[in-house]
Amino acid sequence: MANYEQNIGDVSLSYSDDGEGHCIVLLHGFCGSRGYFNKIIPDISENYRVIACDLRGHGHSSTVKDEYSITSMADDLATLFDVLEIEKVTMIGHSLGGYIALAFAEKYPHMLHSYGLLHSTALPDDENGKAGREKGIARIEQEGMKGFINDLVPKLFAEENMDSFHAEMETVRQIGYKTPETGAAGALHAMKNRPDRQKVLHNEDLPVLLIAGKKDQIVPTEKTFLHRGDHITEVLLENSGHMGMLEEPDKVSEALLTFIKKNGK
Repeated sequence: MANYEQNIGDVSLSYSDDGEGHCIVLLHGFCGSRGYFNKIIPDISENYRVIACDLRGHGHSSTVKDEYSITSMADDLATLFDVLEIEKVTMIGHSLGGYIALAFAEKYPHMLHSYGLLHSTALPDDENGKAGREKGIARIEQEGMKGFINDLVPKLFAEENMDSFHAEMETVRQIGYKTPETGAAGALHAMKNRPDRQKVLHNEDLPVLLIAGKKDQIVPTEKTFLHRGDHITEVLLENSGHMGMLEEPDKVSEALLTFIKKNGK
């Protein structure tokens, strides 16, 4: 995979860029990196240009110490696309990446052909969720990343997959360990403060792909499948938790390719 780095304002974004044609942008989840998509990029890049980006504060991208928002993270991408002279993309966001895809669809709909949420939701955090974010921030600031990641990773996979996905779980751990503490804390603040974006799903001008894991312990299926319409495609992964691109990569690739082809790209 071809890797690049681009300075955009107050951060530097690291990304891979493979294939040619219509541009598909992949956004990873919290404490992840573009490495989350290594199993599906080869399939998709056979027919399309695929950009997988490390979000600010994650992977090899830089971070800032000041608090920032989900919209700020969407702004990062709009700036990157301008620099790369990309007019329109299909954006697929996993978990945190899905929150960013929704913010992008709200602010920059003219830069999208379509978008998708992978194990994500348009709902905001409830009070318990916000308290959990604050607890996570405090723990990271006091103890660092390792214990936090060790507790998080088992929750990301379906319980019955834990015995057979040791390598994938270890990959996710290692990516998580390398997430800067300021990046993790900044993302937790941003997620805690994000607004309700259900109305974005109602925009019938943009095709939407919703992918949920039947055994997801983080975002239950009912929080992903919030709205139905002719512009929305739903895909349920029967044997996945929160990491379908690692637990059922072939089905995720198939869902993405079918969605893109259906929408004329």
